[in-house]
Amino acid sequence: MKALATVFVMSMMAFQPQNIPDTEVQIAGALQAAPEGLREGATVYGYDSEGNIALLRQGDGIMVCLADNPHVAGFTSSAFHKDLYPFMARGHELRLEGKSGKEVFAIREAEAKSGELKMPEKGATLYVVSGQEGAYDPNDKVVKNVRLRFVVYVPWATAATTGLPTKPEVPGGPWLMNPGTHRAHIMITPPADQQ
Repeated sequence: MKALATVFVMSMMAFQPQNIPDTEVQIAGALQAAPEGLREGATVYGYDSEGNIALLRQGDGIMVCLADNPHVAGFTSSAFHKDLYPFMARGHELRLEGKSGKEVFAIREAEAKSGELKMPEKGATLYVVSGQEGAYDPNDKVVKNVRLRFVVYVPWATAATTGLPTKPEVPGGPWLMNPGTHRAHIMITPPADQQ
């Protein structure tokens, strides 16, 4: 499996190097996605001057954080449990090869079933923090007026094994997406007025 820094490379055709925040600013923004108690020791990836994803900080904790893409409108940073690393890295690797979303799903499904792609055994969480342009103030290194999304990957889980519905039933309530597959995950998206 290629290193995350290699597989998260952006398309150079779409990249125009400009306004890449410095390393400290990127790290601080990326860490906003991780729970406060798990930020120390998190590994952080961000963008270099070439537009490639680069390791900004090697950590020894359980979280991997990804800084906001400065060439996409708005602000989005994410953090995921290190056990999701193979899944995330493989997806980006396949997208770089030009695979469609359906192809990525099918390939990872087959690889997870065969054991070639290691998936979390007991579930692992992805956190996503997003906001409008300017939501992140690089001076105080805080993201304001954000939306949160929590995604708990539980490979092969079903409604029968979790007791969760397979579609949203109440605003912000948990539900199971892609049940019965390697990509089964619990979606929790609190309504905007509760964040």
